[in-house]
Amino acid sequence: MRVIRIAEVEHVPIDTATPIPGWTGGEVRRTRQPLLPEGSSKNFNSSVVNFERGATTGWHVHTSDQILVITAGIGMVANETEEREVTVGDVVQILAGENHWHGAKKDSYMSHITITAVDN
Repeated sequence: MRVIRIAEVEHVPIDTATPIPGWTGGEVRRTRQPLLPEGSSKNFNSSVVNFERGATTGWHVHTSDQILVITAGIGMVANETEEREVTVGDVVQILAGENHWHGAKKDSYMSHITITAVDN
């Protein structure tokens, strides 16, 4: 068994971030805090992803379902047919193969825990 204190997990910069539609605030940034170091689980990947104001992932898909647990701020989650606002305490399930994006609203930061399968 392991116990992880999120506040003690190092922030690792993520190279790219895509601004949400209508963003005019310049460069956007994200960091990742790996909760499960690579190779520590046979089944899952998990990190906290921290989005600065207006930072989003851009469109992407996963080979497994993805679970997002919103832990700070206000964000958006979208697929090809809908866009939803999310906030602290919301849990989002994104199905394997579903084209989607997620991130912070233009006027807020947002953090979420992400959980996917190892081979994702």
